[in-house]
This record gives sequence, structure tokens and C-alpha cells, in this order.
Amino acid sequence: MRINKSFLIPFILFLGIVVVGALDSGQLLNESLLGNIDSGDTAWMMIATALVMIMTPGLGFFYGGLANRKNIISTVLQSFISLGIISVIWVVFGFSLCFGQDVGGWGIIGNPFTYFMFKDVTLTPQEGSTIPFVIYAMFQLKFAIITPALITGSFAQRVKFSAYLLFIILFFIFIYAPLCHMTWHPEGIFFKMGVLDFAGGTVVHLSAGFAALAGAMFLGPRTESERTHEYSNIPLVVIGTGLLWFGWFGFNAGSALKSSALAANAISTTNTAAAAAMVAWVFLDALLGKRISAIGACVGAVVGLVAITPACGFVNTGESIAIGAFSAIISNFAVHYKNKSSLDDTLDVFPCHGVGGIMGTIFTGIFAADYGTGITDLGLVSGQTKTFFVQIIALVSVSIFVFFGSYILYYITNKIKPMRVSKHEEEVGLDVSQHGESYMILKVD
Repeated sequence: MRINKSFLIPFILFLGIVVVGALDSGQLLNESLLGNIDSGDTAWMMIATALVMIMTPGLGFFYGGLANRKNIISTVLQSFISLGIISVIWVVFGFSLCFGQDVGGWGIIGNPFTYFMFKDVTLTPQEGSTIPFVIYAMFQLKFAIITPALITGSFAQRVKFSAYLLFIILFFIFIYAPLCHMTWHPEGIFFKMGVLDFAGGTVVHLSAGFAALAGAMFLGPRTESERTHEYSNIPLVVIGTGLLWFGWFGFNAGSALKSSALAANAISTTNTAAAAAMVAWVFLDALLGKRISAIGACVGAVVGLVAITPACGFVNTGESIAIGAFSAIISNFAVHYKNKSSLDDTLDVFPCHGVGGIMGTIFTGIFAADYGTGITDLGLVSGQTKTFFVQIIALVSVSIFVFFGSYILYYITNKIKPMRVSKHEEEVGLDVSQHGESYMILKVD
């Protein structure tokens, strides 16, 4: 048996985690706090956690259907593997980086030892909460899982799988965790500034979008023969979109952290924005002389879901129509002009998730109002300006941080493990060259 030495150290580290986890005594249930648990809130948050989880394989189907037949398995797996990698990191120190005790009072990162190996992540609620703390931790985990998976569409069909694994670990530690802490931790710098991000427009979509842009620029285009291809499976794209839309109700409404009127509002705004964006996208295509396509309808819906994410708890249903429609129109033109450029963002991650995140952040600053969140600094339509300018400051600073930070991480990863596959491997396809598997059916005469 031949040993792949490049995986020897990661495997030994993983076994160490397994042993430490097995020896940990764990946290027992504090019976005295059971009265603080609301069964309705807990049931909803367990459902919401499961809904957000299904989004990651849904994303894999969405991306996989858009890739060519030589890369469908690799593309799906790049999303799916994040469920494993990030889940383990989350338990060891990831949750602590995001929601642990603030380090140094800077509001940038949490102490990795606060909840090391889920220490003190109990079955009882935190103060002021009505759900088991472990459910909150699991819900937040699903956001951390899907974010690096979103990036993969920008460099699909040309990245070594082992290098990709290293990159998503570095991305989580140095990009996602600080953004999450800054935005959602009570001591986070953005949180204290009053930045509004109900369900991840900044933390998830801006970070994924600008990391995708950096990746497409750093890795360069695919070989000329691979830059044009037929989609591998359009029905798979539709199924993936359906799973994303379905899971997004947990993504957005679950961020209310209880079964409440606020969660109900988030469900309404989420669905309406996605629907409006889908319609706007296909109508614009028809207006510009294109055929109305299943791909266009699916991409439009996803753009609407992205754009409403930061705003879903701060706007009403009517405003969500405008957010979805205008974001889809801007994103559609972004895709058009990207296709005319030399940028090879394979599956249009930046024009959809990046631009969608930008539009959602701006619209939050325009329309924000109190629909049960308790915010007092409202949007421009309420005659206030603070929230709008805070959103713009966050947008600019996050964009710069993520783009240049991710570019550096690509550089470091590439030095440790070259990221690009060879020309031959790219032409053969990553399914075979990276995984020894094939979706293609070979006909034998």
C-alpha cells in the first residue's frame, strides 16, 4: 500500500481530535434551566438548522448542473465536502473564533479556547435565549459550511482538490470567522457600529462573492478548449435551485432565533424577493432578445435570495419585491459584461452572489425599519441617514478586506500546494483526474 505523505499530517491531526473528543467528559444537562426552554422556538430552530444544512448539497447540485460533464462530480463534491471539514473545525475551535469571548477588546475575533471542543456549549439556553445553546451553535455552523462552498463556482474545473481543502480551512479561519465575529457578536466592531445583517449578506455573500472574484483573478482562465461547454444537467440546476429556495426559509427566518412574527415576516420577504428576481431576470432576457431559459430563471431566483438575506427582517413584503427585481436586473447586466471580459468566473459567483450581496447591503440601508428586531436607527426612507452610511462603510471595508485577504490566502495555498491542475488534467476533467470517478456514460460499440 502506497502512503500519500501529503495527507499524513492532516490525518494524524484528525485522529488526535478524535481521541480528545472521545475523552472529553462533555456537558451535562442543567435541569434547573429547563424552564427557560421554549419547545416551539426549539422545534423551529431545529427545523431551520436542517433547512440550512440542505442548502449545501442543493448548491452542489446547482453548480454541478452548470459544470460540464467531465467535472460534475468534482463540482458537487467541492460543496459537499465542506459539510465535513467545517463541521469538525467548528467543534474544535471555529465556534469559539466566531462567538467566543472577544480578544483584546478589538471586536475582530473570538478567543479560540472559549468553547474549545464545544466546552460549555450546553443543552441549556444562554441568558435571554429560549433554545438550547447547542442548537444555536449548530444553526450558525450551517452558515459557516455553505460560505466556502459558494466560492467554488468561480474556479470550477481547474483546481486541485487537496489544495482546495487547504484553502477553505484558511478562508474560514482568516476571513469568515473574523467577519462573523465582527458582525454578529455583541462585542463585534460592526455590531457596535450598527451594521444590519439579518441573515448573512455581509458575512456569507459579500465574503463569498469577493473571495470568488479574487480566486478567478488569481487562478486565471481555463484553457481555451474548456472555456465554452454545454451544461451537464439543466434539470439538476432546477432541483438545486429548489433546494436552495426551500432551505433559504431556514437561512433567513431561522435568523430570528425563535418562532415569531419576525420569522414569519422573513419568510414572506424571502419568497417574494426570490420570485420578483426570477421574473425580472427572464423578462429582461426576453426584452434583450434572448430566449427565456431555465438557467436564467434559476439564477434570477438565487440572486433574489442573496439580495434579500441581509434585509429580510428589516423590510416588508412590498419592499422585498423592489429588492429582488432591481438586484436581478443589475446582476443580469453584471453577468453580461463579465462574459465580455477576460475574467473567468466559471459559474458567475461574483456577478450573482457578490453583486447580490452588494445590492442587499445597500437596500438594507435604504428600507430598514423595525419589524420586531428592536432597531432604532432606521433606513433612508424613514428620514434617517446613519444606517445607510454605516451600511456603505461596512460594504467598502468588507469588500477590501475579503478581496485582498482572500488573494493572499490563494497565494499562500498555492505556495504550499499548487492549486491549478495540469493542462492534461483539466482537459481530462477533474472527475477522473482528481477523484477517479466519472459521470459520463461511455458507449461501447
